[in-house]
Amino acid sequence: MIIVNVKDNESVDRALKRFKKKFERTGVLKELRSRTFFQKPSVTKRKQKEKAKYIQSLFAQQNY
Repeated sequence: MIIVNVKDNESVDRALKRFKKKFERTGVLKELRSRTFFQKPSVTKRKQKEKAKYIQSLFAQQNY
């Protein structure tokens, strides 16, 4: 359960923005979308490897 304490003199929009950010960090929505259809374990592993390769290339470009 996500709790956002609204501070004094804080607008509702600002508090809502903090709530959305906290919600996004939990990964609930991402997990829900990934579970909408079955994905074979081999496909999941392949996507993880592709993502890791992409992230490594980004770090390589920054450090170069």
